[in-house]
Amino acid sequence: MASRWIWIGGAGLMGFLCAGPLLPYRQALLTDRPPERILVLGGDVDRERAGLQLARQLRLPLVVSGGSNPEYAQWLMEKEGLSAGQVVLDYRAADTLENFTSLVDDLQGDGVEHVLLVTSEDHLPRALTVGSVVAGSRGIRLTGVPVACRTTCPQEGAGKQWSDGLRALAWVLTGQDLKPWARAQMQRLGQRP
Repeated sequence: MASRWIWIGGAGLMGFLCAGPLLPYRQALLTDRPPERILVLGGDVDRERAGLQLARQLRLPLVVSGGSNPEYAQWLMEKEGLSAGQVVLDYRAADTLENFTSLVDDLQGDGVEHVLLVTSEDHLPRALTVGSVVAGSRGIRLTGVPVACRTTCPQEGAGKQWSDGLRALAWVLTGQDLKPWARAQMQRLGQRP
């Protein structure tokens, strides 16, 4: 009898999660909409170049988050034959988590459900981990587009990917980046006698 109630409770919990908090993730996974926007994560002009070329080829709007200075970005846009109206330069982000948290509500507000994510091949696994958690919470699917990395690009470790993934999850749950709080706690613990 107890096992029956455990089974019913487990089924009820799964139903709640699939219909409640996890519903946007389900929508993101199952969307069949073609890409509607391109998001380039700044940090390398090769990423911006690749994103601009992709935007021109696919005729999609492009957002560059944390990219090169506006003058250089404008020059690149002109070189690729794109107008300023096709490209949004956004400088609010200071790291990978903020690339997504600063833009996800704008994308959702525009009704975007599928984004091509352009970043360096060494950064793509971490960016997809963070982005899938943050964008997925708004029902937005990400498809990675790797940009070839120079020979000097170091591979990122799994620890960084996991820690940033946990930061993203904490942001989804609390609406806050807990990294500054965690850093302050570590400093406080380090100063104890």
